Amino acid sequence: MSDKKCISCGMPIRLENEAAGNTTDKPYCQHCSNADGTMKSYDSVLEGMTQFMIRSQGIDKAVAKSMAAEMMATLPAWTMHK
Repeated sequence: MSDKKCISCGMPIRLENEAAGNTTDKPYCQHCSNADGTMKSYDSVLEGMTQFMIRSQGIDKAVAKSMAAEMMATLPAWTMHK
């Protein structure tokens, strides 16, 4: 699989099992997709990224949410949320 990034969260997608629905035809990762392979909503991805930042960096929820929203605003899937 080619080295690409999720259009929703920016995660590198290097392996097929990291892609949505374990298929290479979706431009987003497994974390940003629903069980049926569709992309999750902005609010759902924002919450997931916020929780990931809290767990991985040990930061306050408000700070993590602000950082996640700022990062998501730079990604193709969420340009309308700027």
